[in-house]
Amino acid sequence: MKLRELKSVLHDHPALLVRFVLPSGDEIPPSYHVTEVGQVSKVFVDCGGQVHSELKCVLQTWLGTDPTHRLNAGRLGRILELGRSVVATDDLDVEVEYEDAVISLFAVGDWSKRDDALVFELTARHTDCLAKAYCEPSKSEDACCEPAGRC
Repeated sequence: MKLRELKSVLHDHPALLVRFVLPSGDEIPPSYHVTEVGQVSKVFVDCGGQVHSELKCVLQTWLGTDPTHRLNAGRLGRILELGRSVVATDDLDVEVEYEDAVISLFAVGDWSKRDDALVFELTARHTDCLAKAYCEPSKSEDACCEPAGRC
């Protein structure tokens, strides 16, 4: 989901609570806080030598000590507006950072309205090889990642 769409959904339903459902079907506990809105840039080279870049908007969640805390859409919308000073554009994909034994990033997928809440489905991220022509399993071990030859 793009930041623009997230902001629009929140704006249209300011009184509703905001829930995030993990890929497992479990929810981030409803007492979470959104403690950071950030723009994250990643520039990298794949094993074939091609340079890539990504720019994302990342929302950090945090579980505080108040189990009765609830975040509604209007408040999250205002938090996102604070991010305007560091997030270059609303055309960025949004990811949610959540810690449950390890810190994980999830893409924000579809949303729905259920009872008193907006429910955002979080989707798992996966690794991938961007230079498959160099790293196909059918190639010999010695040829992996040619021409870089560094695998």
